[in-house]
Amino acid sequence: MSIATATLAHTQHAEARLLALKRGIERFLRNRSATIGGAIVVFWLLVALLAPLIAPYSPTAQRVTNRLKPPSAQHLFGTDELGRDIFSRVLHGARVSLPVALAVVIMTSSVGILLGAVAGYLGGLVDEVIMRVADAVLAFPSLILAIAITAALGPGLINAAIAVALVLWPEYARLIRSRVVALREMEFVLAASALGVSRRRTLFKHILPNALPIMLVKISLDMGNAILLAASLSFVGLGAVPPTPEWGAMIAAGRHKFFEWWLAAFPGLAIFLAVVGFNFLGDGLRDLLDPRMRRRG
Repeated sequence: MSIATATLAHTQHAEARLLALKRGIERFLRNRSATIGGAIVVFWLLVALLAPLIAPYSPTAQRVTNRLKPPSAQHLFGTDELGRDIFSRVLHGARVSLPVALAVVIMTSSVGILLGAVAGYLGGLVDEVIMRVADAVLAFPSLILAIAITAALGPGLINAAIAVALVLWPEYARLIRSRVVALREMEFVLAASALGVSRRRTLFKHILPNALPIMLVKISLDMGNAILLAASLSFVGLGAVPPTPEWGAMIAAGRHKFFEWWLAAFPGLAIFLAVVGFNFLGDGLRDLLDPRMRRRG
């Protein structure tokens, strides 16, 4: 009888989870920002995965006889000063910018969430030290500090990603700290402590899972910020090393060629669409995951 009861309870729990997932998907599809942003993000993910199959030319192949050709049927986005096909380079640029942004967000969120959670839960001297370090980093403009760090480490995509991660982690730390401070006084946390649950288990099993929704929104929004910062570092010559087809470096190559507008316009459009997609997705997730902002449909 007990086995049958346990099986029934397990089945009901699974059905409840499936129903909650179905309702979540329905709310997501009804949310215009989330749907548009999700579609744009999926589009760029597919471009990054399929770029070698879609691109009509090699992104690094030079054909000097075709240099600075305007957009045409043969070269949809024109060619650059070395005769390279810009359409192919923009497609392959997604294979550079998106992984770099993802690596930045993973590093930033991991460090920021861990330090912010520890600071908010332990409080006292630990909280004071971590938050003062975060304030010191936030005191500098993000781009200027990222340029300084990258210049010290040396040009390159890896160093650029590290620099951007070092610049953005305090935002995660402050956000997660405020959430942990609010959650640690709630009844379920106090009950866990009263039952003798360790601090570590209370933090990672009871508090952090309840703070993850707001982190998902922050992560989706910061994907766009990471793309912009990485492109900015490449624009000033501290990111991607030629001939890597990176969007920011492509804009830098065309910034002095006013009449060859396609050199900078199409990489800039790619950055714009990618950032807008992640921002729309973040706004939609905020509406879906924050009960105070959830729209009734």
